[in-house]
Amino acid sequence: MTSSAMTSSDSPAPVVVIGCGPVGQTTALLLARWGLPVVVLDGRPARDLVGSKAICQQRDVLDVWDSVGVGAEIARRGVTWTTARTFHRDAELFSFEFVDRGQSPFPPFVNVSQCLTEELLDSAIDAQPLIEVRWGHEVTGIEQDDAGVSVSCADGTTVAGSYAAACAGPRADVVRTALGLTFEGQTFGDQFLICDIRTDLPGWETERRFYFHPEWNPGRQVLIHPCPDSTFRIDWQVPPEFDLAAEEASGGLDRRIRQVIGERPYEVVWKSVYRFHSRVVDRMRVGRVLVAGDAAHLVSPFGARGLNSGVLDAENAAWKLAFVLRGWAPETLLDSYHDERHAAAVENLDVTGATMRFLVPGTPAEAAHRLEVLERATTDPAARAEVDSGRLAEPFWYVDSPLTTPDERRPFPGRPARGDVPVPAPGVLAPDAPVTVPGRPDVVRLRQLARAGVTVLVGDDAALPDALPGDLPVAVHRVSDLDAGSTLREALGVRPDETWVLRPDAHVAAVLTRPADVAPAVARLLARPVPAPV
Repeated sequence: MTSSAMTSSDSPAPVVVIGCGPVGQTTALLLARWGLPVVVLDGRPARDLVGSKAICQQRDVLDVWDSVGVGAEIARRGVTWTTARTFHRDAELFSFEFVDRGQSPFPPFVNVSQCLTEELLDSAIDAQPLIEVRWGHEVTGIEQDDAGVSVSCADGTTVAGSYAAACAGPRADVVRTALGLTFEGQTFGDQFLICDIRTDLPGWETERRFYFHPEWNPGRQVLIHPCPDSTFRIDWQVPPEFDLAAEEASGGLDRRIRQVIGERPYEVVWKSVYRFHSRVVDRMRVGRVLVAGDAAHLVSPFGARGLNSGVLDAENAAWKLAFVLRGWAPETLLDSYHDERHAAAVENLDVTGATMRFLVPGTPAEAAHRLEVLERATTDPAARAEVDSGRLAEPFWYVDSPLTTPDERRPFPGRPARGDVPVPAPGVLAPDAPVTVPGRPDVVRLRQLARAGVTVLVGDDAALPDALPGDLPVAVHRVSDLDAGSTLREALGVRPDETWVLRPDAHVAAVLTRPADVAPAVARLLARPVPAPV
C-alpha cells in the first residue's frame, strides 16, 4: 500500500487523532500509510522528553512500527533481552525464553526509552506530508453527526474530520466525558518507585529480573530491566505512605539503590513514584470516534501490556478506518473495533489483575498463601506455575470476532503457556516468514505482504478460489510461489488442500478447504454482505 496522497477531488476530510503520544503517533502514521490525511491534536506546547516511561516493546509491536519505517531502528537503538528470570529472596525460581513459530527479524522484546521511541516516530511523521501535528491544541469537546466530527480546542479553534481516534492517554477525562464513557475499575494502594540508574551490572544486560521478598525490600517486590546506555530501570514496590522527597533527604534512596547494585558508582537519570490502575471504558467505539490506548484502558505495568496493547489498538483502528473511507467496507466494520479491542483490554485486565493480586495480596490469608507458594516453588517445579511475576505482552487472538470464520479442525486451545504463542488458527496472528514475491523487491516477509490488504494463500493441492470482488485490495498467492522450500508451510502449518485468508493486520481470518468458501470469508472479514452459497 503506497503512502501517496489521494487527488484533491477524492480526498476525504482528515481523520483527527487526539493525542501525540506513541499510540496517537502510530495511528497517524498507519492512516497515512493507507493514503489518508490526518490532523493530530495535542494540548502540550511541545514534546516533553522526560523519563523512560514505557520501555518494553514487544516483537509484534516492533513489526507494526516496521510497517511505517521505524521498527528496525527502534530495535537497533534498544537493548534486546530474551530471558525473564524470577527469584524468591535470592533463589532463582524459574526462567523462560520466548517462542517464535516463524522467522521474525525482531527479538522477543526490546527495552528502549519511550522518549526515544517518540523521537523516532516524530521523524517518520515529519517525513509524511499527509500528517499535520498541532501542538498547543487542548481538546475541550467533541461533536459528531452523520457527516463527520468536530473537535473543539481550548484556544477557540475547531477541527473538522471524517472520523476521530482518541489516543489522549490516561488523563483523557475530558474526552471520555464528551463521549459519555464510563471508566470503571480500581486503583491499587501500594505505590511503585521507579528509578533509571546508569551503572555497570555485568551479566544483567540481556535479561529481565523479578525479585519476590528480596532482603533489600522485605515483604515486597523489585523488578529490574536493562536499558540502553548502561542504564537499568529498577521498580520497587513501596508502601502507600511512601514519600520520595523524604526518602532522598534521609539517604534512603541511595541505600535502596546500593542494596541492588553494590558499591559501584551510579547516576540517577530519572525517578518517579506511581500508583497503578486497572480500568477500561465501556465502549471503544462511539459513533465516529474510536478510543485507543490508555484513554481506553489502564493496566499495571507488570507484563508491559500498556503501550504494547495501545499500538495494536492503533493498527486495528487504522486499517478499518482506511477500508471504510476507501469504500472497501461498510461503516459497520468499525463495530468490530470495539468487539476485538475491548475483548483484548479485558484480557489484559484479567492477566494484570491476577498479577497485582499476587503482588499485593488483599487479605492476610492471601498473603500467607502467596508466601506458601513462593517457598514451595523453591524446590517444587509444580508450584512454579502458580507464581505470577507478570505474564508478558502478547497479541490478542480474535477467535471470537465476528470477522473470523471458525475452523473446527483448528480449535483455539486457550491462553498459551508463558513465553509461548498460539498455534496458527483463525483469529491468531500469523507467524512471520520470509517470502519471495515476483516483481516486489519491497516485500520479503509474510507480514509485509499481508499488510497490503487482504491476502489469500492457496495450498499446493487447493483449487484457486472462486471470483473475489474486484473493488477490494485482495491478493491471491500460491504458497509454493512465495516459498520454494518449506519455511512458510511449516510456520503456518498449511496443509496442501487448504486456503488461508489473512487480514490487513496479518491475523488469520479463515482456513478453508472449499474454493467457494473464500469469497464469503473475505466478505465476513470486511463486514460486507456474505454471498449466498451456490
